Amino acid sequence: MKILFIGTRGIPANYSGFEICVQEITKRIETKHEIIVYARKGHYDSHPEKIGNIRMVYLPALNSKSFETLSHTFLSVFHALIFHWSALYMVFNAANSFALILPWLFRRKIAINTDGLEWERDKWNQMGKWYFQVAAWFSTKIGNTIVADGKEMSNYYLERWDCPSSIIEYGAYVCDSTDPSLLNQYGVRPGKFILQITRFEPENNPLLTIRSFKQFKKENPGSTTKLVLVGGVPYESDYSRMIQDEATKDIILPGYIFDKNILAELRNHSLTYIHGNQVGGTNPALLEAMGSHCLIIARDVRFNREVLENGGLYYHRNEINLAEQMSKIYNNEIDRNAMISFCIHKIKTYYNWDRIAVEYEKMIVSL
Repeated sequence: MKILFIGTRGIPANYSGFEICVQEITKRIETKHEIIVYARKGHYDSHPEKIGNIRMVYLPALNSKSFETLSHTFLSVFHALIFHWSALYMVFNAANSFALILPWLFRRKIAINTDGLEWERDKWNQMGKWYFQVAAWFSTKIGNTIVADGKEMSNYYLERWDCPSSIIEYGAYVCDSTDPSLLNQYGVRPGKFILQITRFEPENNPLLTIRSFKQFKKENPGSTTKLVLVGGVPYESDYSRMIQDEATKDIILPGYIFDKNILAELRNHSLTYIHGNQVGGTNPALLEAMGSHCLIIARDVRFNREVLENGGLYYHRNEINLAEQMSKIYNNEIDRNAMISFCIHKIKTYYNWDRIAVEYEKMIVSL
């Protein structure tokens, strides 16, 4: 069977959950099917024709926050119709649904991973939010199968558009510390820093984390705890500039870090990990934290509660509440080991890539 993976930046994964998902699935099924991954040419310095048994197709995209994804998907679809007529389309991101009209007309088989509720993200204007809602609705009409990355996301599509979906979450690995000395370059010590790894966008709440951390320091004046806020934005915004303006000597902003070893050490040795995302389903960043022995404080929304359950603390979207949760952990008012053990067990037994890849293959073969 020939399977096309379309709608992501490509592999090797170096940006977000979609790319990691494609990388982990394809490497597990590459010997059983003919796999072709479409990648954005500008995101890679080298362009090998194959990665293992996976064929790569590199195409350009518009350098625009609003049109980069859709422009690349349109080109990918045209290429696929010309060169890979009989293939099945595994498409990521419901925003790409309008690019699939031609394969739909030609009765190609299409599966769409819808992603989260993009229209609830604060970074988009009203026109952008309208487009994402319409595109999500259209994906339910044009796709042979909709993939929801969690039960709550599946419930949303069923309740709003009467569309059933295949529930296939993301996976993660259990990741132990191997070289704590990697922390030295950031001037932090094990257990003496709070960590958040995220894009600097309002719906991920990094600015709230900074302000809550400052409140936490006021409530615990003897604390030497620091805040490490890893990440940034591909396109600078007023919000990202506000984060830079809030920085102090105790707030470390190293930018993006792509070295997996460094990220693993930061997670494993943090006092607590803040997960501020609030509009997704099964968030890959949350899973990575759960597999890295983190004690997690997550934004209190149904998507995070579905994944984390009793494995962490939750906070509402205000500075005082998050600061209170930070203080609980700092003052050892919770059972740290029990929460971490719960998370590790869940990654090993449920949120693991072997199971996820099997579910994707079963869904694709069923089409």
